[in-house]
Amino acid sequence: MERTLVVGVDGSPESRAAAGWAAREAVRRDLRVHLVHAWLWQPLALPVAQDRAREERASADRRAQEVLDEAMSEVTCRHPGLTVTAELVPDAPVPALLHAARDAETLVLGTRGRGALAGFLLGSTGQQLIGTAPCPVVSVRDRGAGAATGGGAVVVGQQGSAEESADVLRFAFEAAAARRAPLRAVRAWSLPPVYGYSPGSMWIAGRLGGLEPYERAALERALEPWRLKYPEVEVEARVEQDSAGHALLTAAADARLLVVGRRARASALGARTGSTAHAVLHHATCPVAVVPHA
Repeated sequence: MERTLVVGVDGSPESRAAAGWAAREAVRRDLRVHLVHAWLWQPLALPVAQDRAREERASADRRAQEVLDEAMSEVTCRHPGLTVTAELVPDAPVPALLHAARDAETLVLGTRGRGALAGFLLGSTGQQLIGTAPCPVVSVRDRGAGAATGGGAVVVGQQGSAEESADVLRFAFEAAAARRAPLRAVRAWSLPPVYGYSPGSMWIAGRLGGLEPYERAALERALEPWRLKYPEVEVEARVEQDSAGHALLTAAADARLLVVGRRARASALGARTGSTAHAVLHHATCPVAVVPHA
């Protein structure tokens, strides 16, 4: 099966930026792009004649097809050698894109300015997609899309054990290697209540000389297998005494991609992205990849 990037398009500048980012990524990594426009026609609440209703439906369907055709044309004109497919789905955005992303490498969506989510990331829609998609989700800003083609590092947040962060680091190292860009790995820590660390970890931290050396050692353990697998990637390891969101936003000020993780587990409260992912999605100026992990 061909490896595919799925892109949600809706005719907005943000979704066009997402399609452009996905196309460039597909060229770098020898993937294909699949454009999806979810269109669920809703008739007017007021009673209208059947002929008029049919005309309105036909007009709406034509416009939906035009949106998809315009996105397809723009991508293929800029990347004539790229394999691109397109699909108009008569469904709401969340189920349509989740279905399309079942076997995808990545789902790519467009976002508006700082603090505001738009298009497929409008309100709970975006949170559901990012919080429940089976694959990584990349959020692309319109104004940040152009900057993403230039220099800058790939920044990744590392949390937890080496096993817990393996999928996140794999995505980040692959992205850095494809771009021939340096990787900046950030592990943030703060002074927690006593119960924040297990007795065993506190004993190890004491042996190492404090919490910062303990955190640095944990980061190096997590990075070690990926340094070996991607020796061409220059890695900068940072340990910051700060909140994860603030540390990552600071480290990603000049980044071309920011990668964070979210736990892929069910929640009684519904889709959850986590506080760190939530912070960077709202405030980062570069594209943000949210990677599900165990």
